[in-house]
Amino acid sequence: MEKEKPNSENSVKYIIHKPLAYGKKLYIGEFLAEKFIKLVAFISIAAIFAIFYYVFQEATYAFKSPEKINEYVQKSHLNSNQNTSSDNLKQESYNSNSDNSTSPSTNQEDLKQESYSSNVDQNLKQESYSPTTTEGELKQDTYSSEKDVPKQIVETKNKSKLKKIETSVETPIENLTESDKQAISQRAQILKTSLEETLGEKPITFKEMFSPNDYIDNKPDYVWQPVGNTPKFSFIPLFYGALKVTMIGLVIAAPLAILAAIFTVSFAPKWLKEIIKPAIEILAGFPSVVLGFFCLMTLATVIQEVFHTTYRLNSFVGGIGMALAVIPIIYTVTEDALTAIPRFMSEASLALGASRWQTAWRVLLPSAAPGVFAALILGFGRAFGETMIALMATGNAALVSNNIFESVRTMAATIGAEMAEVEFRGVHYGVLFLIGAILFMVTFSLNALAEFYVRKKLMKRIQGL
Repeated sequence: MEKEKPNSENSVKYIIHKPLAYGKKLYIGEFLAEKFIKLVAFISIAAIFAIFYYVFQEATYAFKSPEKINEYVQKSHLNSNQNTSSDNLKQESYNSNSDNSTSPSTNQEDLKQESYSSNVDQNLKQESYSPTTTEGELKQDTYSSEKDVPKQIVETKNKSKLKKIETSVETPIENLTESDKQAISQRAQILKTSLEETLGEKPITFKEMFSPNDYIDNKPDYVWQPVGNTPKFSFIPLFYGALKVTMIGLVIAAPLAILAAIFTVSFAPKWLKEIIKPAIEILAGFPSVVLGFFCLMTLATVIQEVFHTTYRLNSFVGGIGMALAVIPIIYTVTEDALTAIPRFMSEASLALGASRWQTAWRVLLPSAAPGVFAALILGFGRAFGETMIALMATGNAALVSNNIFESVRTMAATIGAEMAEVEFRGVHYGVLFLIGAILFMVTFSLNALAEFYVRKKLMKRIQGL
């Protein structure tokens, strides 16, 4: 008996994937998960743009007058508007021609009307209590109807003052004469200048931040001194300090991390590879404040005893701390780039008689060069934006010097140290946000370059394109 051949149509229907074949409940769950992932991605992108916009918006306060000065200037405009008009000044002075119902007059006759009646002296004598005072005499202490007049005058006087102040405040500045407007502007400018000199808050320009702002030993120098009668906001010492510490960290970390990655990929046995890689990557989980505390308490003393340095905390100590923070990043990215190289390239090199070291140095490393370069860029961005290690281990002295054993001050450490003590939306406040914006642009550009350009070249080289 022959077996029936399977129906091709049934087999095709059985193979075809249908979304509802897994059940309606599971399909709804996948749909909701997809929408949730899209929502999270959109929120993340929106948050990045919102932070970017907020930082640059707050940085604009470095280039305009502080709000305190503007408030005082606005008040000066208001006070000048009240006091410059001669008509208003005449209306506010009380004279004999004023309306008695609204304001009292100031001549002698009107002042006499404000005095008490002739019976005041007798009543005052009756106010002094004596042992023989009776209840009838106490009743006479109350003032007569003539003595109610001063109370009414005082009330009308206060009402007239309030009314005149309201009318003077509501007077628009357009109704003033040209001389009055010029007087108001001159007073506002004088007040603004005096406030800037008193508060030490004066808007800055990009030229002031990137040009010498002081003279030391009769030589122009760059000074960061945000506190004082004449604050100095030079960006050069901070940028130079951050670059100096970062380069020291990379010089120490890059050879160690790259050689460790080469050893892991080409020389280490499998059991040792499973130990080395997690051990180095665990270092990336160390809080930066712990590394900074280690550099502050232990490493700085060792460096000073070995090299006999003048400053205990200096850029070299901070560079070693940066290296400890950067090594895991460079190692991980470099190891991934070396592992992505096809095995036939290393096998062909070994088959031609090359040693493992020659294969790693002349075959694997050149092929993974874009990935190694991306690792260095990521490490540079990580060290350039580090805050706690730089704040605790570099000495925080804004000096421009080529000596690696002198103290420096980085951009991120400046923001962390001074942001809590500045006036809200003042010039110093805006300068710190401007530093943060520049730091953000530098790190963002480096990371974008590493991710979208260098890695792309690496993939093309691996694929032989």
